[in-house]
Amino acid sequence: MKIRIAMVAGETSGDLLASHLIRALRRHLPDAEFFGIGGPKMQAEGFEVRWPCELLAVHGYVDALKRYRELSGIRRELLGQIRAERPDAFIGVDAPDFNLWLEGKVRDAGIPAIHFVGPSIWAWRGGRIKRIARSVSHMLCLFPFEPELYERAGVPVSYVGHPLADEFPLEPDRANARERLGIPSERRVVAMLPGSRQSEVRNLADIFIGTAKTLHERDPERLFLVPLATRETRQLFEEALHRNDASELPIRMLFGHAVEAMTAADVVLVASGTASLEAALLKRPMVITYRIGKWQYRLMKRMAYLPWVGLPNILCGETVVPELLQDEADPAHLAAAIDDWFVDDARRAAVEARFTELHHTLRQDTARRAAEAILPYLDKAGRAA
Repeated sequence: MKIRIAMVAGETSGDLLASHLIRALRRHLPDAEFFGIGGPKMQAEGFEVRWPCELLAVHGYVDALKRYRELSGIRRELLGQIRAERPDAFIGVDAPDFNLWLEGKVRDAGIPAIHFVGPSIWAWRGGRIKRIARSVSHMLCLFPFEPELYERAGVPVSYVGHPLADEFPLEPDRANARERLGIPSERRVVAMLPGSRQSEVRNLADIFIGTAKTLHERDPERLFLVPLATRETRQLFEEALHRNDASELPIRMLFGHAVEAMTAADVVLVASGTASLEAALLKRPMVITYRIGKWQYRLMKRMAYLPWVGLPNILCGETVVPELLQDEADPAHLAAAIDDWFVDDARRAAVEARFTELHHTLRQDTARRAAEAILPYLDKAGRAA
């Protein structure tokens, strides 16, 4: 009998991660079949998409509440299919709010439930680890400090590294990135990444433009690169430029090309999130910032366990790059923190060396290691059949 695996991946990042995992599993199980919730990259690997992964993309608590009934219905219908079809394993890729409930039900039905990408219990909502212990057969973690947390709770766990560390070169080609973007090698460049979501750009666009104004006054030859992920976020940033009478600033907006912009930059100003990890893997000095609603910030601060929000600082276990959040996230403070990187060559060299060490730690051939952790569960299923 063919091995059959049910999977759920949330959003674009989960689709990419799951597609690599499917490819790695097929090296051992060329005839395996995969079905569930996924995206085009998974489909290209032969995955049967019963619901598209973009259905799971929710933005904030309000959106999640509005769509609870719809998402709950999809989850229950998929659970019914899994119980009826009895696949050899279930793999939930990220999307913990959707997947953990499903994984618990699947495991209760006698089907191994593997979760790929450990939820951020080390940052907040640590109480979830008890629920995770009841729900999953095995946890696959991207960061090296995570396994100990799950081992203490009795959760079988494997560290598999981070896929971005496999994807990004250990030595980024800055000269090539500048050539592709048509930027002279001697020009001072700041990449500004206000986030991929519309809410993030709304919160940060005016502050980023104010920061660019301040830096421009000090150095009129400085160039600002602003990669934006969608037409909607680009429009929001353009509206902010007009609102701030800043259309004449040397700001170049890019449609995507975030990695190229950060590689070409001297310093990166980045909204806290995955982009800050990308900047670290590109060995770029950076300033991390974020701004959200006051009540939401108070709630998250009360729930947080760590003194940092940026992944580079969390992974290094110390403040290697500045974090300016909420009320501190204003043009004067951000411009000063960016300029500090331009005048301290020793500090720049030290952070680049630290990020190189981090890159080696995270570079583990993630898809291969994840597949190797999953294969014993499928081997048991094959022997049982």
